[in-house]
Amino acid sequence: MADSSAIEWTDATWNPVTGCTKITRGCDNCYAERFAERFRGVSGHPFESGFDLTIRPGRLKQPLSWRRPRMIFVNSMSDLFHKDVPREFVDSVFSTMEDAHWHVFQLLTKRSSRMQKYLQQRYTERPCPENIWCGVSVEDSQAKSRVEHLRHAPAGARFLSIEPLLGPVGTLNLEGIHWVIAGGESGPRARPMDPQWVREVRDECVRQDVAFFFKQWGGFRPKDGGRELDGREWNGFPHNKLSSHSESYEEAR
Repeated sequence: MADSSAIEWTDATWNPVTGCTKITRGCDNCYAERFAERFRGVSGHPFESGFDLTIRPGRLKQPLSWRRPRMIFVNSMSDLFHKDVPREFVDSVFSTMEDAHWHVFQLLTKRSSRMQKYLQQRYTERPCPENIWCGVSVEDSQAKSRVEHLRHAPAGARFLSIEPLLGPVGTLNLEGIHWVIAGGESGPRARPMDPQWVREVRDECVRQDVAFFFKQWGGFRPKDGGRELDGREWNGFPHNKLSSHSESYEEAR
């Protein structure tokens, strides 16, 4: 768990699972894989096994020791809904998030059908807690089926991470979606993002009154192109969801 994060839309990260496998072209230049593989074979290092999927039960209770409320990105180095993560372990992660109710947890997946099924089963007879936010990655128009899965999943808030944006998304139905993050790819093999692609996403958010956060243009380094879009920064958050979770959340941060 990291007590701070360079990711602009969260406060901290928590990785009870690390490692993953690639399933879409949005995974091609995965930053997490690039970082983890640097340490493969380094004895005693947390990433001694590189980016191989690794369950880390010793980290399950970490958020409970953090008393100051935070927004916590869950599994920034993995995907909780990977098919090789046991259902029982996913249950344990959710139990911790429910117990640590003073934090806001942000889960993000490309395996949207598994997430939808899990959430519908876990919260059949009770609502999903307000502090558990669930999101899906959408890199282009071919990935929009994930939005439909998310729309029908119970969650405290639903969000889209349209990053890396690799092509036009096209018409975007944001009914039931509370937040959209967008940005370009970064790293040594970063693929360029057409400004018109992100403008179309931004305009849909404005038209449908959904909070919009522009993370980066991307490039060799994440901050190379800055964060301004058409002369301003877009720092939207679903503040109604934050305030409904805890009236004092912003002050506590």
